[in-house]
Amino acid sequence: MQVSVESGNGLERRMTVAIEENRISDAVAKRLKDMTRTVKMNGFRKGKVPLKVIEQQYGSQVRNEVLGEVVQSSFYEAIEKEKLRPAGLPSIDTKDSEAGDGLEFIATFEVYPEVKLAALDKATIETFKCEIADSDIDDMIDTIRKQNTQWEAKDGAAEDGDQVKVDFKGTIDGEIFQGGEGKDMAVTIGQGRMIEGFEEGLKGVKAGDDVTLDLAFPEDYQAKEIAGKPVQFALHVNTVEEAKLPEVDAEFAKKLGVDDGNMDKMREEVRSNMEREMNQRIKSKNKDAAMNALIEVNKIDVPAALIDSEAQALAQQMQQNLQAQGTGNQIPIDPEMFKEQAERRVTLGLIMSEMVKEHDIQVDDDKVKVMVEEIAQPYEHPDEVVKWYYADKRRLAEVESMVFEDMIVDMLMSQAKIKENQVVFKDLVAPQTAG
Repeated sequence: MQVSVESGNGLERRMTVAIEENRISDAVAKRLKDMTRTVKMNGFRKGKVPLKVIEQQYGSQVRNEVLGEVVQSSFYEAIEKEKLRPAGLPSIDTKDSEAGDGLEFIATFEVYPEVKLAALDKATIETFKCEIADSDIDDMIDTIRKQNTQWEAKDGAAEDGDQVKVDFKGTIDGEIFQGGEGKDMAVTIGQGRMIEGFEEGLKGVKAGDDVTLDLAFPEDYQAKEIAGKPVQFALHVNTVEEAKLPEVDAEFAKKLGVDDGNMDKMREEVRSNMEREMNQRIKSKNKDAAMNALIEVNKIDVPAALIDSEAQALAQQMQQNLQAQGTGNQIPIDPEMFKEQAERRVTLGLIMSEMVKEHDIQVDDDKVKVMVEEIAQPYEHPDEVVKWYYADKRRLAEVESMVFEDMIVDMLMSQAKIKENQVVFKDLVAPQTAG
């Protein structure tokens, strides 16, 4: 077997493999001979069919089968000989050949990059620090009050902050579009959850009113078939309701789990929950910052095949999540949406794999136990949650992976330059928007 390798763009390799005829013909001859013991043909007893007859009947088919097997086996022999690590499956182009000429094929594939780790002290990590002030607790209590809003019918006209319940029928060019009709839909004026003009058009309405709104869907609307199109909504107002927030008193405290209704205990409980969320957010943000720094100082080429595979896996995971919610069958998921996330995950995987080898990092069982207990702590029966994790190797492996990443972060933090940013609680926990 003769092998030659050419480098293409980036990580692409083009490997030409030439296989001697005797390797193919010997395999064909052996298989045909073996067939003489099993083939049944009219006019011959089983096991008595002459080899020449079997060659005439099955020779071409057997040769094609052998060629496919030889290509597969010789590919792996060739990459081992050339010490190559393919990333993803190869594209095989087999040259036409006649019996007796041997076989030549070209395999095109990407290889794993060579990762040479940069010194960690070259990295700069921007970390986050936060302290919870009394005003943050006040804001959180106010948020909890709003989450427990009670709605009461009002006789007057709808204003900002009021909830209006409507029957609606939306038409485009006179036709009702999919999802364009509904009953008793609740709309809170001023929340900005509806398309532009919808909530504004409900200001001043009263229960029993009929309203027509001529609007347009945004150009970037998620349902592409109606994005940018003019739409008319015919609305019937069922009720107009105003918000009634609960008083912050002993009853309110009891609803938050403080049995004796003590207000100081309630604030301490709120603070404790906020601190738990704060610590989780800081840990997550600092971890992301550390991983970003790791990528920044270790520039590597990433095989497109691995990115495509990871993006496909992420799309499938999203599809499964949507199906679990009862919506997945109607929403196609394009793996292209996950390309950026997939590239980051693959890049980190390659870098951290090299770090494991270079620094001989071993996951500590005690740290895994501590993390499982931390995960279980907020639940009503934490001991049962701990048992649940340890009862399944796959679930426990997920925790081990998180511990491993934490160990990498700790290593980075101990060696990299740290730039600390002080943030206020509301900014720390604010949802991230795509930009």
